[in-house]
Amino acid sequence: MATLFSRIITGEIPSHKIAEDEEFFAFLDINPVATGHTLVVPKVETDYIFDLDDGVLGRMMAFAKRVAQAQKAVIPCRRIGLAVIGLEVPHAHIHLIPVTAERDMHFGKGKQAPSQEELAETADSIRAAYRKGTIH
Repeated sequence: MATLFSRIITGEIPSHKIAEDEEFFAFLDINPVATGHTLVVPKVETDYIFDLDDGVLGRMMAFAKRVAQAQKAVIPCRRIGLAVIGLEVPHAHIHLIPVTAERDMHFGKGKQAPSQEELAETADSIRAAYRKGTIH
């Protein structure tokens, strides 16, 4: 059975897509720990990120870097934090989270519950910056 993320990639489950290429897909987390919290996933189903081929992992990081640059261009923050946990969905993924302080990366705190409209607005602004290739 396809993972939740594979179903998002194919459009079976709606998402607020930020970017995609032949290998990777980036979309907003619907239960973010911060505004703009984005997930980057490979299109090929692999449970554990460190089981990815070195080349794929390197290209995934380069794709994530471009997404992070777009996030930073439009979300007020000091940095874009990166986390790899991988317990909740058996599909390799990277969390990209706009942060101002270390505590902003705490996954155990209460998560935000943005409306679909808020998610759409955030996705639109990050996606526009991604398409421009904005680098900060």
